[in-house]
Amino acid sequence: MKVQILGAHNAETKEARLVTLLIDNILAIDAGALTSSLSLADQKKIKAVLITHHHFDHVRDLVTLGMNAAFWSPVKIYATKEAIEVTTPCLLDGKIYVDFSRFPSKDNPSLQFHTIQPFKEEVIEGYKVTPLPVKHPVPSVGYQVVSPKGKSLFYTADTGRGLHECWNHTSPQLLITEVSGINEWADILQNGGHLCAQFLKQELLQFRQLKGYLPHVIIVHITPQVENEIKKEVRQIATELGADVSIGYEGMLINV
Repeated sequence: MKVQILGAHNAETKEARLVTLLIDNILAIDAGALTSSLSLADQKKIKAVLITHHHFDHVRDLVTLGMNAAFWSPVKIYATKEAIEVTTPCLLDGKIYVDFSRFPSKDNPSLQFHTIQPFKEEVIEGYKVTPLPVKHPVPSVGYQVVSPKGKSLFYTADTGRGLHECWNHTSPQLLITEVSGINEWADILQNGGHLCAQFLKQELLQFRQLKGYLPHVIIVHITPQVENEIKKEVRQIATELGADVSIGYEGMLINV
């Protein structure tokens, strides 16, 4: 399974894009930088997109993907009922943006939305996909994805503390999670449903206690303004844990 990080940040600059993952060129998770990172030829390969929650930095490029996909074949969009109910009337409102859930036709729109259920495994484009609820101010899920060859990852997306329930349902070879800010911001991050390095350390200790190992961990959803400080704090917890923890970046490729 080849995983490409198209966007690794929670804000956009010339060097930073919003969080998006691409698996084997055909399955995307989140759509913050889906079209802005890929050529038309590469976009055309995408068969399905898994949306974790409705916040703008995770759904933005659904609009431009819908526009481009109208010229080839529809793309399937998988999300919870709550995420679909917010995303379609707000992002695809038919006023500022074309409603690509109905265009070019109601019967064959370029974006075809499908509701997923937490904890219920589905086979999507040959991959076993299980949505697992995570801690965030709006209904959000992470995704366990298992390839046809048995390779596995778990992407928490935006999450706060308290991932132990997820750990009961996943044993990935690759864990992609977030560190949105620095340890100094702990109270703010706690209230906002996000992690700092010290929070992540506690979650990983719980994972290891439960599972007896730690997977390769990659950090995304990084705030550009404090990226250097985040990197330093993440390196420190990696040393303390004796774990393989990497900072994600745009264009990063991981073979699982």
